[in-house]
Amino acid sequence: MDKHAKIFVAGHRGMVGSAIVRRLQAEGYDNLLLRSSDQLDLRNQAAVTRFFSDERPEHVFLAAAKVGGIMANSTYPAEFIYDNLLIQANVIHSAWLTGAKRLLFLGSTCIYPKHAPQPMKEEHLLTSPLEPTNDAYAVAKIAGIYQCRSYNRQYGTRYLAAMPNNLYGPNDNFDLEKSHVLPALIRKFHEAKEGGTAAVAVWGSGTPLREFLHVDDLAEACLFLMNLDEARYDGLLHDPVAPALINVGSGQEVSIRELALLVKEVVGFQGEVVFDGSKPDGTPRKLADASRIHALGWRHRIGLEEGVRGAYEWYRSQTSNGK
Repeated sequence: MDKHAKIFVAGHRGMVGSAIVRRLQAEGYDNLLLRSSDQLDLRNQAAVTRFFSDERPEHVFLAAAKVGGIMANSTYPAEFIYDNLLIQANVIHSAWLTGAKRLLFLGSTCIYPKHAPQPMKEEHLLTSPLEPTNDAYAVAKIAGIYQCRSYNRQYGTRYLAAMPNNLYGPNDNFDLEKSHVLPALIRKFHEAKEGGTAAVAVWGSGTPLREFLHVDDLAEACLFLMNLDEARYDGLLHDPVAPALINVGSGQEVSIRELALLVKEVVGFQGEVVFDGSKPDGTPRKLADASRIHALGWRHRIGLEEGVRGAYEWYRSQTSNGK
């Protein structure tokens, strides 16, 4: 990407989008197109078409999405499938209409089957049933992958779908109803510590294994992929096994029990941790095979303990500011 190229970061106020913006600005990119949802509703086809026609971005990072944890996905499946289908369909189509050079579509490894072989490879997509608690979101993201593939095949576009595993970091969502497991744990332990609560309840048995990736590492991976030379980028787009799809992960996993104990230590909570087996565990194991992006030369840099400490400090800074 040229440092002065027009770059549209869709969803720039979210955790992923804001991390991409920080990374772009740190690298000297100075022509970023940023619109809040109030300024541009990506679910509105006419508005998106008009924006792309007026601005004609050369590169698009599609990080806008409706996201959430088990509770949110289980409670609002209609919103998760409707909003995400509209957002990605409008942005991808308008990028093609206005000749964007490259587009990076961000999804999640929840696209893979509930009982996919571990670690999950890109070719495991659609090989068996999805995890029921987030199937609406997963189906929407799978549709986005196939939209990228279809436009590449029919129109010769250069659109790539990147699937990170569980993300965390600055600008995460700490709403207990809508957040993912790590920010939820940080908030629970912090509030328990501040309130002098004797115990913190954690959903599920604590046995599921999860892989976590700091959002700043993902942002670095996004720029790495968008700046790949033509030969390697073409290799990803036209891979015969899993075209236009690549996992982004750390390759390291931890149990929810171990994660909870780490957060407890970082926060400094002195009480008990209770695992509520009556609540759903979700997918038993979810480790992404990141060998393809590793082979290209990218690896994560931020370790889990370091990242959790940073995420907690960010959360504390927000709560102290009354946010």
